[in-house]
Amino acid sequence: MAVETAVAPPDAPTASPRRIREPRSDKILHAIMLTLLCLFTLTIIYPFVYIVSASFSDPTAVISGEMWLWPVGFSLDAYQAVLDYPAITRGFLNSLLYSGAAMLVGTAVTLMGGYALSRRDLVGNGPITMIFVLTMMFSGGMIPTYLVVKDLGMLNTIWAMILPGAVSVWQLIVTRTFFQVTIPHELLECSRLDGANDLRFFAQVVIPLSKPIIAVNLLLYGVATWNAYFNGLIYLTDESLYPLQLVMRNILLENTFDPSKMANADPTRIAAMQQLADKLKYALIIIASVPPLIAYPFVQKHFVKGMMIGSLKG
Repeated sequence: MAVETAVAPPDAPTASPRRIREPRSDKILHAIMLTLLCLFTLTIIYPFVYIVSASFSDPTAVISGEMWLWPVGFSLDAYQAVLDYPAITRGFLNSLLYSGAAMLVGTAVTLMGGYALSRRDLVGNGPITMIFVLTMMFSGGMIPTYLVVKDLGMLNTIWAMILPGAVSVWQLIVTRTFFQVTIPHELLECSRLDGANDLRFFAQVVIPLSKPIIAVNLLLYGVATWNAYFNGLIYLTDESLYPLQLVMRNILLENTFDPSKMANADPTRIAAMQQLADKLKYALIIIASVPPLIAYPFVQKHFVKGMMIGSLKG
């Protein structure tokens, strides 16, 4: 017996898929989360917008509280005052040199150390890793570190800003975990069958597959060195070697005053010094923030991927 099959005409409307309605509780939760994220975003964006506006505003308006979001009494006096200090340009270039060198040296050492610790056939893998982890909780202290730097002849050299912090143990552990998760042991065995030794395998296989963790290390080492001033404070006495952060600190200290020591000083001079300090403060923050803000968008994609993979235990 033939079974007749109903065929819809070509112009007949097709039934749209039924849309699943979102529960009311989910809608409320999404609204709450969106509100919290917006508030959190404002707490991050507003201080930066305020600093940018203050750097272009009249210092009197900033001190009086008249300026709270947009510039008031637009002025470039703050940046003109910055240009009056040649040490700022020299410190900026020094910081670029220190950060660039620290990025390259730190990333190279961390990649090599992390890969070695990720190998299961490394003799003493566990004890060596434990020794590294112990240094995160215990250290020799500032004075022994200073004596080591001094005995190595690194005082008043660029190496004092690079080598003492060349390896971050936390980044070393993250890099090791990344290699454990991303680089399978079978890939090493296949490379050995093709005649590749460990060095060639690391250079031609591991490094090309490690762009995310390389980006993570470059960014973290670069930002850490860029923001550091304490090493320069204790290891450098030659002002021509000062990083930007140390130059900024000295300029702000020079333009602050102690009221107890200036009781008989001219009030007009005191007010001028206070305004100059306020001008420089906001302008220097903007200048110091520019390089990290420029660098981050280029590594953001790899940064997120590298952190997520490197933070998982394989």
